[in-house]
Amino acid sequence: MADLWSLFLSAAFVENLPLTLFLGLCTFLALSKRPETAVGLGIAMIAVMGVTVPLNQLIYHALLAPGAWAWAGYPEIDLSYLSLVAFIGVIAAIVQLLEMLLDRFLPKVHAAFGVFLPLLTVQCAILAGSLFMVERNYDLAESFVFGIGGGTGFAISVIMLSAIRARLAYADLPAGLRGLGITFILAGLMSLGFSSFAQMAAQ
Repeated sequence: MADLWSLFLSAAFVENLPLTLFLGLCTFLALSKRPETAVGLGIAMIAVMGVTVPLNQLIYHALLAPGAWAWAGYPEIDLSYLSLVAFIGVIAAIVQLLEMLLDRFLPKVHAAFGVFLPLLTVQCAILAGSLFMVERNYDLAESFVFGIGGGTGFAISVIMLSAIRARLAYADLPAGLRGLGITFILAGLMSLGFSSFAQMAAQ
């Protein structure tokens, strides 16, 4: 249990997807203008990564990994080259399901996402979760914890950035720093803060 908790903390803070690994910056910057949208994105990331990473772990080890078909008498079959296609297919299905649920039960949140909700299908941070799972050979429990941790770290980051941007809306900023200019500076400063977690973990 302690190992799983350490994995969760590492995925959320030490290997924070947008601020440490610089993955998923497109939606991270675009949907951090309003806190309510950022909260919705964070919840969506936790849900999608919490489902897709363990599901892709099952698919990979049951069907795609070298020797996965040994039970059928074909130990030489290696379908790992199909991993990328399979992972994207699973992510697309989960995002589509999430979009339908939001459209049905939370139409205001669905409208706030706009075009960015379908784009979660090709969100590099979500795909990276499954690719890291294969590279590090996580089991099912570790995959679930890693997915939840990665999504939680993304949620914390985007909510923090949106809260700061909401306060800066009332600030008298120079013309050149308004909009994405100050946002990039904020993201850089937050990245420096999160990089300190890696130093703490190394000690």
